Amino acid sequence: MYETFVRERISKLRIQKGVSEYKMSSELGHCRGYINNISSGKALPSMAEFFAICEYFDISPAEIFDQQTAYPDMLRQIVDKLRSLNKEDLELILKMLNRLSE
Repeated sequence: MYETFVRERISKLRIQKGVSEYKMSSELGHCRGYINNISSGKALPSMAEFFAICEYFDISPAEIFDQQTAYPDMLRQIVDKLRSLNKEDLELILKMLNRLSE
């Protein structure tokens, strides 16, 4: 079950990033079919490669397994920016989010 999830998650994140399997394989320092082998179920990444893939997407290993977050890299960027806001600005954003989610 987790093997399928990891394969699908890597594929989804790769597509969201807008890179081909070949380009991702190359940028990770592997042969052109490396990511295709993972996506197709022929292989799974080693732990070291799994961490390299997380770094490639700029997300943590925990974020890979977070099934409720479709765009973990974008969510992290938003949270990072929210950390620097004052209380009043955060309250305003919370009101906007509440309105949008109604």
